[in-house]
Amino acid sequence: MKEIYKIKINNMKKINVITLTFTLFLFGHSQLIAQTVEEWEKRINDRQPIQKVIETIGLQPGMVIGEVGAGTGRVTVWLAKQVGTDGLVYANDIDKSSLDHLKKRCDKEGFKNVKIIVGTVDDPCLPDNSLDIAFMTNTYHHLERPIMLVKNILAALKENGILAIVERDKDRSEHKNEATTKEDFIKQMDQAGFEVFLVDTTMREDNIYLARPKKK
Repeated sequence: MKEIYKIKINNMKKINVITLTFTLFLFGHSQLIAQTVEEWEKRINDRQPIQKVIETIGLQPGMVIGEVGAGTGRVTVWLAKQVGTDGLVYANDIDKSSLDHLKKRCDKEGFKNVKIIVGTVDDPCLPDNSLDIAFMTNTYHHLERPIMLVKNILAALKENGILAIVERDKDRSEHKNEATTKEDFIKQMDQAGFEVFLVDTTMREDNIYLARPKKK
């Protein structure tokens, strides 16, 4: 009986050690993920200075902007800060887990001017006639049907609203599979019903494109 009792005690100790080890692993893993995200965001921000982007697209306090492909909110929080309490950011994505992370991030940082929208691969589902600017960065090359999705942005723009897209230039970037040539981009915008009126090429790898709906 004593032997059985000892075996049970030893087994319980082993289970506790395993549980503690697994808990520490999960904690360490979550810390590593958080650190990795921060490092990734820093690298992207170095490549795409946020203030440079905000100034180029003309985002002002009080504006309404829709971010397509907001992900975990790297840029969303900057947009929310720029438009202020009188403005609004619609943060769109098709990945609900990313949007959950984005919501927690906004709650933690105190941004109450961000509304989350779950879209589809073809439609960002942004409210009609609501946006001063529709915006995306590090997103365009991921789109399954970019022309269709961009077409579905048209209705969301106000009368003088614009579309602003930050995209790697294939002629300057080493990441060819995550980039688009300027010529192809302008052609695709035309097919989607937009005319590009400004191309900023001053960043290292990325272009900033501004486009307006084509006149009928």
